[in-house]
Amino acid sequence: MIEAADIREWRDHDVVDSGGRKIGVLEAVYVDTTTDEPAMATVRTGLPTRRRLVFVPVGDAIVGPGYVKVSYARALVKNAPWIGTDDVLPVQEEEAIFQHYGMKYQPGTHGERQLARR
Repeated sequence: MIEAADIREWRDHDVVDSGGRKIGVLEAVYVDTTTDEPAMATVRTGLPTRRRLVFVPVGDAIVGPGYVKVSYARALVKNAPWIGTDDVLPVQEEEAIFQHYGMKYQPGTHGERQLARR
């Protein structure tokens, strides 16, 4: 298991898919608000003038020297829901991220967010 504090140390390192192909650069980690465990990361992709942050699950990510390997194909991640590099994830868009990866979305019992940026 990767601790939230540990994966934050890998900010600005390459994120690669299961085949080792570069997806982008790790920008931030989002934890599950019910467990406080790392759940998603944003990956900086795109050309310098058109950068965006795409979301990818990191629950089973492998951290190596200079990279974070996720278990999802590069094409799937590149087509994931995204935000601008200066934007904040709107609560109403959280569920779409989980659906994109075929994961169950579970907001808090009082409608709280499932993801929090660390």
